Amino acid sequence: MKLHVVDTGFFKLDGGAMFGVVPKSLWQKTNPADENNLCTWALRCLLMEDGPRLILMDCGIGDKQSEKFFSHYFLHGNASLTSSLNNLGFHPDDITDVVLTHLHFDHCGGAIAWNDAKNGFRPVFKNATYWSNEHHWAWATVPNPREKASFLADNILPIQESGQLKFIQRNGDYSEGVFPGVDMLFVDGHTDSMMIPHIQYQGRTLVFMADLLPSIGHIPLPYVMGYDTRPLQTLVEKERFLQKAADNQYVLFLEHDSVNECCTLTHSDRGVRLESAFNLAELG
Repeated sequence: MKLHVVDTGFFKLDGGAMFGVVPKSLWQKTNPADENNLCTWALRCLLMEDGPRLILMDCGIGDKQSEKFFSHYFLHGNASLTSSLNNLGFHPDDITDVVLTHLHFDHCGGAIAWNDAKNGFRPVFKNATYWSNEHHWAWATVPNPREKASFLADNILPIQESGQLKFIQRNGDYSEGVFPGVDMLFVDGHTDSMMIPHIQYQGRTLVFMADLLPSIGHIPLPYVMGYDTRPLQTLVEKERFLQKAADNQYVLFLEHDSVNECCTLTHSDRGVRLESAFNLAELG
């Protein structure tokens, strides 16, 4: 098995929204804001190459939304989903599976593009199975008012219409053997039934963090996003995960950290804290 970083660029979000009740004087130490209080975040995906299968974890924000939509998020950077795949020697048609941890636009927008006539949509990965789960799909397709702006029908419904959608079965909070060497943790604090892939790699457990831990700046327990629908549940889920990650020396792959690709955690007298940060390639 090989794992590859797939960079799809950067965007900006309000720092206060990203850190909830934590004061700016604290969170700006790790995530400095611009003059509009916006912080830069990565749109970093992960490609798992395992024999004939190419499994992509999330797929970025895409490029099909309106100019007005993108004006709120200040997309920047030279990388794109297709160019990053090309740089690795792959084409979107080579992808066999796309795991969508959840259906917020910055995680699934790259799954669907305009067709050539720009009068409808097509799957970007025409040969892939798109994986979600029934609980989250139901949550996203009849969105609550709080998340309605994050669940965009143009990103979601064409996946089902393509016939390429399948569901991972949720068995409690953990489903084992989703793919060879891949188990799935389900968490409900950020959004209902978000999936957190656990991958056995180089003798370690590598965890694709999605929005359970967006960045190194979110490691302290109270640093919970204002976007989370159930922040108190996030606290419980996050504390349980951080303890386990530190105990077992998990490698955490960070989807939104603009600087750091991966990190490990350690126990301290202030709770679980950062041990080291590094690039995925350093794992060998």
